[in-house]
Parts: sequence; C-alpha cells; structure tokens
Amino acid sequence: MNPYIPKFVKILKIENLAKGIKLFRLAYSCDNQPGQFVELFLPHYGEAPMSVCSHSKDYIEVCVRAVGNITRAMHRMHIDEKIGVRGPYGHGYPVSEFKNKHVYLIGGGTGVAPLRSVVHYALKHRQTFASLNMFFGFRTPNDVLFQHELKEWGLMFNLYLTVDHPTKKWRYSCGLITSLIEEQKLINKNSVALVCGPPIMIKFVVKCLLNQGFTDEQIYISMERLMRCGIGKCGHCMIDGLYVCKDGPVFSYDKIRGMETK
Repeated sequence: MNPYIPKFVKILKIENLAKGIKLFRLAYSCDNQPGQFVELFLPHYGEAPMSVCSHSKDYIEVCVRAVGNITRAMHRMHIDEKIGVRGPYGHGYPVSEFKNKHVYLIGGGTGVAPLRSVVHYALKHRQTFASLNMFFGFRTPNDVLFQHELKEWGLMFNLYLTVDHPTKKWRYSCGLITSLIEEQKLINKNSVALVCGPPIMIKFVVKCLLNQGFTDEQIYISMERLMRCGIGKCGHCMIDGLYVCKDGPVFSYDKIRGMETK
C-alpha cells in the first residue's frame, strides 16, 4: 500500500480555543501513543504534520493554528466535511516507562497541545504515575488553551499556570514559566520532565531543570518543527543524522543535547 495515500475521514467536532486556534476531532480510529503525530491532507492545499492532542482509539484530536494555506483552509471547514489523514507516525512519550514516577508536563503556547495527550492517558490510568504536575505558560489569559479542561485537571492533578501579560481577573501567576518552575522546587528523584514549546522556551526550561538536579535522561523534548513527509523519505527534518519524524518527534535530552534550538 502506498504510504503517501491518506484516508479521508469526517470532522466530528470543531471548537474555538483562542484567536486563530481551533480544536478538530476527526473520525480516525487508531492506537496512537501520546506525543505522536499525523499528516493531514486537503486537496489543492497540500499536507501538514499535526501532533495528536488526544488519547482515544475511536478518534483523534488536533490543535490547529491558522498560519499557512492548509491550516487556514481547515479553519474554514465545517463538521461532517472530510479531510485526509495518514499516520500516526514517530516515537511519542514512553509513558509505559513512567510508572510510579513524578511526571512534569512543561508547555508553552500551542506546545501544550501534545502534552494534553499525556493528560488524557493519565486520566485513563490514574494509578500509573506517582504524581502529575502541569506547568503551562501563555502570552495572555485569552491565549490559554483548553480552559474548560484545565479547571477539571486542577482538581485532580497539580496545575500551575502563568501568562506574560495578565489582566485584573487573572488569578494565577504571571511572568516566565522558568520562574514558576524555580518557585515550586521540582522533585528531581524518580521524576521525568516532558517539555514542549518554542525553541527559546525549551532552551531556558532545560537549563532550569538541569540546575534543579535533573539529568539529561530525565528530560524529554518534543521537536515538531521541520517535518514534511512524516516517514523519513524527504530528509527535510534531518538534524545531525537524526530524522525528527522517524527518530522523534519526542527525544530524551541526552540524544539531542545542543540540537534542540537548531
């Protein structure tokens, strides 16, 4: 079977998350690992890799920011229209190895979306982790994603939010996410940290974690940029001999030290 041929499936749900960002639920049944991605295809517009931000065998959800031709076209679509999907691809977070560990999810902006799949996994396996701790940062309160879910997660797990530009009604922290991490003094024994966000955020979060006693092997980074074909054929996402699409997009920091901002 040609690996480039997508399966066309219906859009089951569309939800506005923030300005220019929508959540799409697609009728695509697959057994995806948290942190994996799919390729989405629209005739006349092309194809783009998207992280799966859910964990279900019955459907997938993707968080789409309208920044290019295909993503802007998706934002004009409606429920019951069809879109091409292939995948899932890549290596996600090795959640089965995190049993009885303290898990820290650290995300910035739309980088929170892939981490949402880990939260959904945790909701189905409540006794898996010793603790689940979320540190999420956004520009403004209006940019906060998954707001209705965050309220529920905050009742079950440890949730810390921060924004760069708060409003009078904002009741969480303000400032850099690294400051938030430093304030909480993370547990560095029997722990893992999963980091996803802009390269500059990743750079300083990793530095902060190392300063708090985390080892390279305890830190996992999602490197989603540069991917194109999704199956390691085009070579577009190769960095120092590694294919982001095949060897990642999730890497332990000991595998990519020095490459995370390339």
